[in-house]
Amino acid sequence: MRKKNFARRTAVLFLSLLAVGTVFGAIALALLLRDLPNPAKFEERKVAESTRIYDRTGEVLLYEIHGEEKRTIIPFESIPPAVKNATIVLEDSGFYKHGGIDFRGITRAFVVDIFSRNFRQGGSTITQQLIKNSILGRERTIQRKIKEALLAILLESRYSKNEILHLYLNQIPYGSNAYGIEAASQTYFGTSTPNLSIAQAATLAALPKAPTYYLNHTNELMERKNGALAKMAEFGYLTENAAEEAKKEKINIRVGATGIRAPHFVMYVKELLAEKYGEEALEEGGLVIRTTLDWRLQEEAEKIIKEGAEFNEKAIKAYNAALTAVDPKTGDILVMVGSRDWYQAEPLPAGCAPGINCFFDPKVNVATSLRQPGSAFKPFIYLTAFKKGYTPETMLFDIPTEFNPLCSLDGGPQDPRVKTEDCYHPGNYDETFRGPVTLRKALAQSLNVPSVKTLYLAGIEGSIQNAEQAGITTLKDRSRFGLSLVLGGAEVRLLEMTSAYGALATDGLLAPHRAILKVEAEGRVLEETKTEPRQVFDTEAARIVNDVLSDDDARVGIFQPRGSLWLPDRQAAAKTGTTQEYRDAWTVGYTPSLVVGVWAGNNYPESIQQKGSGVLAAAPMWNKFMRFALKDTLPEFFTKPDYKKSPKPVINGLWQGGAVFRIDRISGKLATALTPEDTIVEVAYGEPHDPLFWIDRNDPLGTPPGNPMQDPQLVNWERSFQQWLKTSGFVARPAIQAPTEYDDIHTEKNKPKIQLAGLADEGEQYRFTLSVSGNYPIKEVNAIILDSLLASTKPDTSGIVSFTVEKTALGEVLPNIVVKAYDNVGNVGETVIPFNQPAAPN
Repeated sequence: MRKKNFARRTAVLFLSLLAVGTVFGAIALALLLRDLPNPAKFEERKVAESTRIYDRTGEVLLYEIHGEEKRTIIPFESIPPAVKNATIVLEDSGFYKHGGIDFRGITRAFVVDIFSRNFRQGGSTITQQLIKNSILGRERTIQRKIKEALLAILLESRYSKNEILHLYLNQIPYGSNAYGIEAASQTYFGTSTPNLSIAQAATLAALPKAPTYYLNHTNELMERKNGALAKMAEFGYLTENAAEEAKKEKINIRVGATGIRAPHFVMYVKELLAEKYGEEALEEGGLVIRTTLDWRLQEEAEKIIKEGAEFNEKAIKAYNAALTAVDPKTGDILVMVGSRDWYQAEPLPAGCAPGINCFFDPKVNVATSLRQPGSAFKPFIYLTAFKKGYTPETMLFDIPTEFNPLCSLDGGPQDPRVKTEDCYHPGNYDETFRGPVTLRKALAQSLNVPSVKTLYLAGIEGSIQNAEQAGITTLKDRSRFGLSLVLGGAEVRLLEMTSAYGALATDGLLAPHRAILKVEAEGRVLEETKTEPRQVFDTEAARIVNDVLSDDDARVGIFQPRGSLWLPDRQAAAKTGTTQEYRDAWTVGYTPSLVVGVWAGNNYPESIQQKGSGVLAAAPMWNKFMRFALKDTLPEFFTKPDYKKSPKPVINGLWQGGAVFRIDRISGKLATALTPEDTIVEVAYGEPHDPLFWIDRNDPLGTPPGNPMQDPQLVNWERSFQQWLKTSGFVARPAIQAPTEYDDIHTEKNKPKIQLAGLADEGEQYRFTLSVSGNYPIKEVNAIILDSLLASTKPDTSGIVSFTVEKTALGEVLPNIVVKAYDNVGNVGETVIPFNQPAAPN
């Protein structure tokens, strides 16, 4: 009986909860659906208010995005099939099959959104996009997505598929305030929709996903357009031949915004805002944005870049240039010049090969485009090496070296499975090898072979991780990168490189780059960014890189002293880069308060007609801008590294043999505790080897490897080294020749002897007379009171030294006098003379 009552109560409770849930669900559903619009409401839009973008002062208006939309309704039958089909294959390939929502797509998006908690996945059908853009807005919440899905289902029950597609194509934003396909056709191609070519139709269909982004990255827009054409052929809307012909058509988009200050920067900011707030809010929401841009510096940078690119065009056929400047302490983007001239329209140069986009496009922002950095990437490699314990004095060999273990020294394959192009044996840009060089000179002079060796010793993964920690985001596919990474065998962005160098300028502390300080709307602060620096590099390793890159003397040999990388009144660290085939030239340099990156080259695949372009094409612009930006600021200097000698000789640059002795260079014998440090030299004896012979790359400061030939790189490095050794003129020191006797010059008995010969009171001063003698000639005698040098003199031929002390220089308590005598072989004698005040003269 009890069991029946319990079951009855459970059933009643379940049914009650179900009823309550049904009622509340119905109410919630009713609330969600009560505002379903009729077709007329799709034509209604709120009054738009323009968005204004200012510089960092909030006083210089860079650009005003006018809210008044351009929209012309066009009949469905007047829209070409290519527009409809391209839109469907890109946005909703199952449009004519589903009932408003794509359950597979929305499930995938829902799962990703739940786990990422950012609600930014797609999965929206054309019907859902129509509702989002016309009614619900772009709020990213689960509630909005549920409402969007329910409304889509009901909308599909009321309107036909063609009616929905017609509404969509007349409503969707295409960017630049163009709403609907007709406004987009007129805005970007200057023609009516029925006149669009297949390629133009596919281009417009590619825009709605992210109009601002694609208009700022036209290369990616063209890729998306070609993807649409391929899909149209796949779905049977085009033949393969028609799709291929359409891909070849040259697309000239009119992006005609005028009156913009710092246009590339403004478009970059627009892109950030559109990503966060949506296109509609950007164009109609009345946003007020204060950016990080310094208009005074921006104006000068635009002038310098334009003049520099015009000079390079004539001198070396490098048509374009770009510049970014970042405050490393805050991450503020102070300057962004994305090309030589945003408003330049004519193509440069003419006569390009079919299918190759070799026209100079001033609208492309090179500051945010992918380019190979050449040797400008090297600082991250050397930083990693210094962190592992290598020093600027570590010696590596700049000699012809084959880095593929399966290839011979002459660069040919030794294994039938290896192709010739898989062998890797880089040279230097001046086609000269320099033999043994320190890491300091290798980095400062941008020598390639020792830099590749440094990458091997530092490790590819660790070097990439250091670059990524500093904000480089384009190195994700590790399979693409080998030892050529150190010579710029990857693609990076000028903005990210400049910002990453900022972490060097601040001793390893990165303030991520930012373009926006504050966003307001209707008096409310929507966003206000804060500087949040974080430690990304080892402090000491960063300081060593700064010390090397600011060492103008170390550059000599490749660069001219006091050249384009040098500033007259302060320290500046700088690095150049030139890519293979000389298509890109870089200079990135910095002081503790300013980082500037300059790129020069061509947007199209044509080489610059000059080797060493980094210093010749980019550095003059870098130098000119730095001098302007810093002319009214106080000089700053980098913190010197705390250099410490490594206990491992090869790390300190000794490669000549395996046995190292500390030798007094005067006696030629083994140093003792009495041997002065400045007369001690370390000398290696034994059989010479390439430095890698003595290094375990996984533990460089540890003991030498037991079987060094197990290292796959050592075979070729050692062979190259032994070939160099035969012709170098270097004479090895056999271990049997190492000294066995100890220094007998620097001994206790050989220290100079000092005796007080007299002390006289001469009224206003005291006179001391000393007798100094020794086994070697006395070079100098110093008298010291309270750690301050009182007198420095040399004894006469009889060994007598005399000096005076002014009484006014002495306090009430008379101190002792320390006297040191130095002979010409480095012995030092010392005595302390108590200050016994003599009687006053009669």
